[in-house]
Amino acid sequence: MSDIPVDNSRRNWVLITCGAGAVGGIGAAVPFVASLTPSDRAKAAGAPVEVDVADLKPGDKLVVEWRGKPVWILRRTPEQLKSLEKTESQVADPNSDRKQYPTPDYAKNQARSIKPEIFVAVGICSHLGCSPSDKLTPGPQPSLPDDWQGGFLCPCHGSTFDLAGRVFKNKPAPDNLEVPPHMYLSDSRLLIGEDKKA
Repeated sequence: MSDIPVDNSRRNWVLITCGAGAVGGIGAAVPFVASLTPSDRAKAAGAPVEVDVADLKPGDKLVVEWRGKPVWILRRTPEQLKSLEKTESQVADPNSDRKQYPTPDYAKNQARSIKPEIFVAVGICSHLGCSPSDKLTPGPQPSLPDDWQGGFLCPCHGSTFDLAGRVFKNKPAPDNLEVPPHMYLSDSRLLIGEDKKA
């Protein structure tokens, strides 16, 4: 054992200073760590969106926001569904095989949907991110072919999409419109952003 005298007063001050430093460090770290967690607004922006489609009549389109993107919900008429057969040979990727925006398996069909009459898609062109306009009425129109069956036109660079969001051949858009993950909670309640089958 050493015979060096211990200065208890100095020792106490060292302990108090270390304790205060530790408390201060923890006090400074807590807000910093808390700032790294997503805000309620950020959590809400990525959260699934529940939509009631009961009042959506044939031919009507509803737009909701999911993750800051417009999501279209279109209730297609029987005539609009039949038009998809006519556009099958005119679209670039009729089976949704391209990988830029992978199409969920349940939408890898001609209608690109779970229920044929309800089409759900992100309303953003795969070319440069513009939002295509509705051109749902068939027939000749400015900037559209004479045999137009109805669909969507991106006014920025002229990409056209059929009523299943499939891009026509020889257009600037490299891919079909994105089909987001979605599922039905009931016959009339649609949940966008979550998919139990994926």
